[in-house]
Amino acid sequence: MLAVGVLAGLSVLSLLTYGYLSWDSLGLGPAETEATRTGLGEELGAGAPSSQPHIVFILADDQGFRDVGYHGSEIRTPTLDKLAAEGVKLENYYVQPMCTPSRSQFITGKYQIHTGLQHSIIRPTQPNCLPLDNVTLPQKLKEVGYSTHMVGKWHLGFYRRECMPTQRGFDTFFGSLLGSGDYYTHFKCDSPGICGYDLYENDNAAWDHDNGIYSTQMYTQKVQQILASHNPRKPIFLYIAYQAVHSPLQAPGKYFEHYRSINNINRRRYAAMLACLDEAIHNVTLALKKYGYYENSIIIYSSDNGGQPMAGGSNWPLRGSKGTYWEGGIRAVGFVHSPLLKNKGSVCKELVHITDWFPTLITLAEGQIDEDIQLDGYDIWETVSEGRRSPRVDILHNIDPIYTKAKNGSWAAGYGIWNTAIQSAIRVNHWKLLTGNPGYSDWVPPQAFSNAGPNRWHNERVSWSAGKTVWLFNITADPYERVDLSARYPDVVKQLLRRLSQFNKTAVPVRYPPKDPRSNPKLNGGVWGPWFKEDEKKKKSDKSKGVNKQKKNKNKKKAN
Repeated sequence: MLAVGVLAGLSVLSLLTYGYLSWDSLGLGPAETEATRTGLGEELGAGAPSSQPHIVFILADDQGFRDVGYHGSEIRTPTLDKLAAEGVKLENYYVQPMCTPSRSQFITGKYQIHTGLQHSIIRPTQPNCLPLDNVTLPQKLKEVGYSTHMVGKWHLGFYRRECMPTQRGFDTFFGSLLGSGDYYTHFKCDSPGICGYDLYENDNAAWDHDNGIYSTQMYTQKVQQILASHNPRKPIFLYIAYQAVHSPLQAPGKYFEHYRSINNINRRRYAAMLACLDEAIHNVTLALKKYGYYENSIIIYSSDNGGQPMAGGSNWPLRGSKGTYWEGGIRAVGFVHSPLLKNKGSVCKELVHITDWFPTLITLAEGQIDEDIQLDGYDIWETVSEGRRSPRVDILHNIDPIYTKAKNGSWAAGYGIWNTAIQSAIRVNHWKLLTGNPGYSDWVPPQAFSNAGPNRWHNERVSWSAGKTVWLFNITADPYERVDLSARYPDVVKQLLRRLSQFNKTAVPVRYPPKDPRSNPKLNGGVWGPWFKEDEKKKKSDKSKGVNKQKKNKNKKKAN
């Protein structure tokens, strides 16, 4: 009998306790599957199947550009390789260099400068979240009849209840609110003494699910349960944001078997984590087929940013890493797999950005995009499915007015158009411009992982002249950013600086508040969760109104 993702060594009792689904546990042998599936459809709901596709968006965390089999990795990813080969590989696909920015742009279709999240990430102790006036993708899909479910990492803020996933368009949520945490215990310490539990089911801590299961496998089990209980005749949106392969580097022992020869311990652990993730996606795909979703489904796979070499990730031959605006930080592994694609088995080299999924998926879902929503994304379905030209000609990678660490940056260096102390990056057609301090800029080849620890002697570097704060590359001709052309093409530099300036005029103020001591999980039952109470705000407001009223009365008496 076929069993999907059953953990090695678990007893039958454990399986029942954890609620892990397998074909056997549901009474579905090979001969029974089709009949039972038909009966399930009839039982759950009658009527013709929806013309709206089932949408499954899988977001990996910190997966490096090289870290997939079809990009030449030594790490085996047979599921990803097969799904990509049978679908459309996105080989000119961009995300943001860190977690929160990519997630916010996916769910709103807007650049960071238009949501106020253009600086860093949302920290656990910050009273901050994706601004509530932004319409989200699941909200738009719910409008046209979709059932919306999120499993995995949120990382878009939670300081007040209105920021939670279930308040932002998801019918159900199972996962973590923070950016990282232990894969087994689901605990996270933000700083010494500021520690708490971070596993949620909808709006409450999921203590009942704290059975020590590795999160990648636990999230897959939850996805299987959702698919088993939903009617495949009705459209579903599944957002699966796996924690892997983000640090801490943890994986079940059996996934190390093929990677004992990797001496670098971080790379070895990372490889095991990615192998487990690949298997998880295999199990998700099996469940889609088994329960009758697959033929009318669209599966999109993406990493949220580049890999972190110090934590085992590889972006070779791209330059830089996670957290930087070099290609290694923002060019991602991505593909679309679907029976609905017209050009299956193809490669898309057109420009695609993570903001594009918002309008693309709403259009596919037969939804409407409000005219007053100023989107930065484009509908790129025909680009992906039919091989047409992309409607996108530029990408604002970001403008971060707070990050001004380039001490030698100046208006003069920006030709009086732009202050080059500001960290920014923009792509227009073939050209890419960076200003300020773009971040760690080494090329880290595979040989760097050949030793027991990270060995920077293998890294390639370029010694920039002192005070350099502007770079220009032709990414089409030089995707590895080896030849800076800023001195050779000053007119192109000026054009791109003007484009940056135009974008900056549309930016909203940065939201990056200081930490709030009330966020300490010790004050919230040991759990990371909403701490900002609306009634507290109201009391303060009422109190201030009372004080103002008293002042006014005093002033009236004085006047009389």
